[in-house]
Amino acid sequence: MSKSIHRMELPREVVVGSNLISEIPEVCRRLGFSMRALVLSGPTTYKMVGEDVANSLAEHMDADCVVVAPAPTEESVEEVQEKIRRFKPQVVLGVGGGRLIDVAKLSSAREGIPFISVPTAASHDGISSPVVSLKTAKKEALSVMAHPPIAIIADTSIIVKSPYRLTASGCGDIIAKYTAVRDWKLAHKLKNEYYGEYAANLALMGAKLITQNAEDIRRNTEEGLRVVLEALISCGVAMGIAGSSRPGSGSEHMFSHALDMVAPNPALHGEQCGVGTIMMAYLHGAKWRMIRDTLKTIGAPINAEELGIEPKYIIEALTIAHKVRPDRYTILGENGLSREAAEKLAKKTGVID
Repeated sequence: MSKSIHRMELPREVVVGSNLISEIPEVCRRLGFSMRALVLSGPTTYKMVGEDVANSLAEHMDADCVVVAPAPTEESVEEVQEKIRRFKPQVVLGVGGGRLIDVAKLSSAREGIPFISVPTAASHDGISSPVVSLKTAKKEALSVMAHPPIAIIADTSIIVKSPYRLTASGCGDIIAKYTAVRDWKLAHKLKNEYYGEYAANLALMGAKLITQNAEDIRRNTEEGLRVVLEALISCGVAMGIAGSSRPGSGSEHMFSHALDMVAPNPALHGEQCGVGTIMMAYLHGAKWRMIRDTLKTIGAPINAEELGIEPKYIIEALTIAHKVRPDRYTILGENGLSREAAEKLAKKTGVID
């Protein structure tokens, strides 16, 4: 294949609004799915909405709902693949939080079946991106390209009932685009890596939306939630356009994945990315105080204490973060931070005392 060819996969339909469950069969019909659908949901989200989605679909086609463990591991994905092979659906619907959607996304991609994302929380941009974060037995994160959802159906009346902490975490994942895009541009400049201006600007637009609407988001209304969802979807689409997670994941994500490896009780992914963004923005010479203040207004963690993680793990994660994705050049460079530099960075930005 010619290296000049750049392929993009994008969702065909995005529906954001209130009380959308009854609309799902019609969305499926418009996309050409009228025979058989498989709904995947977690134990909690099945009771919340998964069963309702399956029942709504069953009035129009052959539909089944499978409750799976929402753990983004190879074992979980293989288990779901086997269920897909047995049921032979035209389309798979992932109804749940970010981890469940990752499992549904990767298992359906491996089986060559289209996937519809029906998020029950706005916790990270996996609801719309083609990327899956797969966990290994050693708690290491593997970034795997799958396929983007063919449709996204985000029901604000359901998502607004999820714990607000999840929405705040989603905002942290969006804010991370401020440094992810800078890392991408740096890799382009120093390593001649492909850089897509449009994808980068689309991701940044999501981050700016959060900054501009932080107070409205904090009120935890459906209107504020819609802003978060639209930003998450924009960021996920940016990755589809780029053909990689580059517009959405940089040094701040590497810090978060490193923290998952070393901290006994890690915080939420987006929460850690938000704190990581504060520090990486400082290294980039960007407006780290603005990022910190935005997260504070939203109610997301801005330091180790609020993450519930001891300072020593913050420092350790900073020193090993560059090893998480050695193929991905970021502001951390190829040698990373020394312990002294990591401690100085964390103190300077107020992440540790």
